[in-house]
Amino acid sequence: MKNFKTIAIFSYPAEYAVLQLLFDQEEIRYVFMNETMISVFPMYANAIGGIQLKVHFEDITVAEEIMKNLDKPSNLKIV
Repeated sequence: MKNFKTIAIFSYPAEYAVLQLLFDQEEIRYVFMNETMISVFPMYANAIGGIQLKVHFEDITVAEEIMKNLDKPSNLKIV
């Protein structure tokens, strides 16, 4: 894990489901730390520091760009 850096922290797995799909499409090397522990004991999320998204150093710029694009408003509308 020494070649990976934490770039985001989440409380629940549902918060990063779309992000995980986008990272897989771009073949970004990543890992979610504490994911299993929090899925078993959700009340421990704050105590163990949440679910940490760690990305390989070489993929950080692409990963951050994907995350930044998720914050932009979309032209899609629910009909």
